[in-house]
Amino acid sequence: MSTLKLESEPLAVDVFVDDVVLRVSLDDGRELSVPLEWFPRLRDAAPASRSNWRLIGLGEGIHWPEIDEDISILGLLAGSRHQSRAA
Repeated sequence: MSTLKLESEPLAVDVFVDDVVLRVSLDDGRELSVPLEWFPRLRDAAPASRSNWRLIGLGEGIHWPEIDEDISILGLLAGSRHQSRAA
């Protein structure tokens, strides 16, 4: 069995967050949409804080400075969600 290998890493070009969903547009034309429940800091943040994001690197990830949240594009593609740390 062969495995598909990406020729280049997909990069984010735009981000949209509302009360329900995180939506990321990629440079290859795909759009990722994941439940905001996966990311409690984003879910619980004020709308103004959620809309204040910047791309990390060339679009390998997204950073929200006001809530100190970072999400990688490869992690989203892999279906990774925020994992709470046990105290």
